[in-house]
Amino acid sequence: MQYQLIEDQQALNVLCQQLEQSKLLAIDTEFVRTRTYYPNLGLLQVYNGEILALIDPLVIDDLNPFWQLLTNANIRKVLHACSEDLEVFLSTANCKPVNLIDSQIMMAFLGHGISMGYAAMIQHFTDVELDKSESRTDWLKRPLSERQLEYASADVQYLFDIYPQLAAQLAEKNLFDSALEETQKLIDKKFATVNEELLYLDIKQSWRLNAEQLNRLKHLAKWRYNRAKQRNLPLSFIAKDTTLIALAQRNPKNIGFMLSLEGVEMLDVRHQGKTMLAVLKQAEKDTPAQYPKPIMRLDQYPGYKGIYKKVKNFIEQQAKQADLAIEIVASKKQINKFLSWYFKLNDAELRSDEVDFLQGWRWQLFGQKLQAFAENGFYDAELDSVL
Repeated sequence: MQYQLIEDQQALNVLCQQLEQSKLLAIDTEFVRTRTYYPNLGLLQVYNGEILALIDPLVIDDLNPFWQLLTNANIRKVLHACSEDLEVFLSTANCKPVNLIDSQIMMAFLGHGISMGYAAMIQHFTDVELDKSESRTDWLKRPLSERQLEYASADVQYLFDIYPQLAAQLAEKNLFDSALEETQKLIDKKFATVNEELLYLDIKQSWRLNAEQLNRLKHLAKWRYNRAKQRNLPLSFIAKDTTLIALAQRNPKNIGFMLSLEGVEMLDVRHQGKTMLAVLKQAEKDTPAQYPKPIMRLDQYPGYKGIYKKVKNFIEQQAKQADLAIEIVASKKQINKFLSWYFKLNDAELRSDEVDFLQGWRWQLFGQKLQAFAENGFYDAELDSVL
């Protein structure tokens, strides 16, 4: 399929007018994100079965016509492994796609694992072996080579061509709506507002800290996040997790003491030392009533290991009966989130609508049974006989 290279505003406007009557668009992005917080968009690809276009965002001022296609509810959009593409849409235009489905998620529902690559998927359906040698190319460098452009065009051409087979196989198993829902869950998660007050919970080893230390970590994590966004740098380029943990634990008053602490990175101190001291000083103004409560780890809950195993076995049985791979039904993180909610761990900070097992297709498949299983002391006679 011959592609169009769109390099000016008028051409983009015409293209998007042509595409707005489409029923289905295969879409992909190419970007660079090696030393930045935000992904830097290098190319947009789109194909509707007749028109295959590669849009150069570096030379076009107004991409709104394309973003309007993404938010057009009458057009189904399909992307493969769209997590980072969503971040591109968010950071570039705050554009939340509508009526989008992820082909990687579709493949997962069909039993191909939760992280099947694009090339493997295409080979599965077509026996075509795609050249992925340009996957690590610099998409911000101009001019783009013919080989790069051919590579980029293949990412949407084959996706569009195989989509009907994917959709038909899911429809046959009554799983299409579940895949659509799972994609929407991913979209909502990516576009959810970040709670800066809770960023400290994402830092490893935070559970080791007492309330006062957690308060320092909370201030440091919030500062690091905003500094990373402001300078468009990865979080670790501002300060490493180990540095923040050490500072929160020991609360140094000067650079010399800071440098002597185990876990503190010298480069973090060199570039951000004085600022981090100021953040720690600001944290001291909080009263104990404002401190976060100490974190209780789920694996410290009495009998956790045995309970986790029982819940996993229970869900595996439900997945088997539904002919679904356990990987798409329940991850370890999802099981732990359910248990944290059920045990009201850390004062039940989780709401029921944040627990995947209590929502949507998982609730319909096994959610009520799981609750009954938990309320029965995590015992099920039928399951026990099987195991």
